Amino acid sequence: MSLDPDIVLSCEGLHRFLGEEENSVHVLKDVSLQLHAQRVYAITGPSGCGKSTLLYLLGLLDRPDSGTISISGQDVAELDDSELSFFRNQEIGFVFQFHFLFKEFSALENVQLPMLRAGRLSRAEMDDRAAYLLDQVGLGDKLDRNAQHLSGGEQQRVAIARALANDPRLLLTDEPTGNLDTANSHRIFDVLQHIARETHLALLIVTHNAQIANACDLVLSMEDGRFIA
Repeated sequence: MSLDPDIVLSCEGLHRFLGEEENSVHVLKDVSLQLHAQRVYAITGPSGCGKSTLLYLLGLLDRPDSGTISISGQDVAELDDSELSFFRNQEIGFVFQFHFLFKEFSALENVQLPMLRAGRLSRAEMDDRAAYLLDQVGLGDKLDRNAQHLSGGEQQRVAIARALANDPRLLLTDEPTGNLDTANSHRIFDVLQHIARETHLALLIVTHNAQIANACDLVLSMEDGRFIA
């Protein structure tokens, strides 16, 4: 694996099978990839081609059957499950199509949840950090508003702020604009792109939205479990 500090993620020769024995399906086939800091990547392809499976492997929510993954220079195969969970919380942020906010919690409280789990900051520091992140996504005036009283676009921006809570180096997003109208889709993408440039992280977007994909630095097309030219 490269020691280049600008390479946030490197994976080589990933294979993933789902199912057992005669029902086994070869979902990912020899996938290799490098993601660099301050760059925005899109993965596109038809449903069932392996995009989400790859995202779950890169996000350390699943393990490959073979191949290697390194994030911030750490070979994740060396980590046991508890170490993997801690590492994931520190190094990786997730934004999904569905924001999965606690609707009875305020925007500020939702953003603080990963910080509470990390246990590194005092209450005052968490308040300041969450308020700063919400201001960065344009919600500085809605810190105390319950998630259920925010619009869909606002809830997704809270989810982005929450994904950044522990200052990750890698931000993984799965159809982050899938439930939003055109105006909010572009607003969310602009926020994500700005964050990637300003905070020196690598941003990977899985999307069916051609306009968003074409605005990324690099578009990776996937078909039948592998990247195609």
